[in-house]
Amino acid sequence: MQAGVVEAAGLHALPDGRSILDLVRAGLPAALDAGAAALDGPAVPLEQVRLLPPLAAPTVRDFVAFEEHVEGMVAPSGEPVPPEWYQAPTFYFTNPYALVGAHDDVAVPPGSRRFDFELEVAVVVGRDGASLSPEQARDHVFGYTILNDWSARDLQMREMAVRLGPAKGKDSATTLGPWLVTADELEPYRDAEGFLGLDMRVQVNGVEIGRDLLSNMGWPFEELISYASRGTQVRAGDVLGSGTCGNGGCLAELWGVRGDAAPPPLQVGDVVEMTVEGLGTIRNRVVAGHDLPPVRPARPRPRTRTRTP
Repeated sequence: MQAGVVEAAGLHALPDGRSILDLVRAGLPAALDAGAAALDGPAVPLEQVRLLPPLAAPTVRDFVAFEEHVEGMVAPSGEPVPPEWYQAPTFYFTNPYALVGAHDDVAVPPGSRRFDFELEVAVVVGRDGASLSPEQARDHVFGYTILNDWSARDLQMREMAVRLGPAKGKDSATTLGPWLVTADELEPYRDAEGFLGLDMRVQVNGVEIGRDLLSNMGWPFEELISYASRGTQVRAGDVLGSGTCGNGGCLAELWGVRGDAAPPPLQVGDVVEMTVEGLGTIRNRVVAGHDLPPVRPARPRPRTRTRTP
């Protein structure tokens, strides 16, 4: 495993065996210096390497920052977007051990029949901090990458009916990649309100399913970092996802809007490709997962209050 810097000729290895997480923790100026030095070394063509996730993230939080996505998810019930969504950003912690690379195969989670993708962008925190203001959080942004929050919708809906989760519905795989783009490279896309106007697209088997602008988020990334740090800490290397974009950023949103007509859930052999302006393209093939026995249901709850001899 080798970290490096990408440019037109290919991948230039970082010296001294340093990882991207090492560079993130060293700070953006030091990381840029190390990257510039790496460019003096030989380049390996990208087609000769396997792209792993850009960094081993200590934690991964995933927000739900696109109003249009929420509208689609609640459409089957005919309800409006919950007023609580507007009051503050909402996130859950997902599995940092389940990160996969930009072109890795992704297995269907055991027992799932409604497998889905989610087109997102993630911010990577560059400095430790606690209870940050949005203004302070701006200085804690290291860079950005594409995030695909793979989702087993049938498992997720069962879990959330218990007023908890998502858990197994979300922890089988999260794609990060193809690389980590430092924040300075995306400044030309920033609008007057602080949002990044990046074009986002997703295809399944070459057919475009969704397209949106990252600037349609309800909060900019600085406010997501600020909220995540509220009363606690964020640390260098933490990954925070934007949540799924609207206008077909996932299948479940379209199922809600169209009455579960189409497109169908992902099947073995499907190829999901996501492209975000300024960040690149990730492409993953869906493969068969483990064939495990069903989960045993709970026994009826006993009502005894004392031990019997």
